[in-house]
Amino acid sequence: MNVRAGRRALLGMAVVGGALAPFAGSPYRARRARLDVDRLAGMVERQEDHVSALELARWIKDRRPGLRVLDLRPPEDFDAGHIPGAQPVALGALASLPLAEDDTVVLVSDGGGHAAQGWVFLQALGHRQCYFLRGGMGEWQDEVMSPVEGDARASALARYFGGAVRPAGAAPMARRRGGC
Repeated sequence: MNVRAGRRALLGMAVVGGALAPFAGSPYRARRARLDVDRLAGMVERQEDHVSALELARWIKDRRPGLRVLDLRPPEDFDAGHIPGAQPVALGALASLPLAEDDTVVLVSDGGGHAAQGWVFLQALGHRQCYFLRGGMGEWQDEVMSPVEGDARASALARYFGGAVRPAGAAPMARRRGGC
């Protein structure tokens, strides 16, 4: 191919690329998110917005493909203890976090409040397989790391994650926090 033909081919590709660019979408999608409030309200009403600690524990144990556990708590809380495989992320950084469309994202906070807010952010950005840990880290501690004896599946998960089963009637181990 001579130089002139090569330049024509490049010019042709540039023209075609320029014509298709408006249809490619915006690289600034995160800044222009939209919410379908009726859809979100239905999901919340059907309790499709959250996952229990035991369900999350099963997903982790079963190595669910594409599972991403994002811990929205302050760094010092994360450092003091976190769910195995969790990644610390600031709530404000969720919009710019690279997430694959088929990732299953579970958001974790202390009581579930910040995680629920993060769930709304991710839904607005189009992430459909996202959940928040219903009772936050307190539920993880109570239900996975120190479940009450009698539930064989919960006891097996506790052993898998290095927790201990507590006798029936014993008080929960986790201290519940009022924060997010």
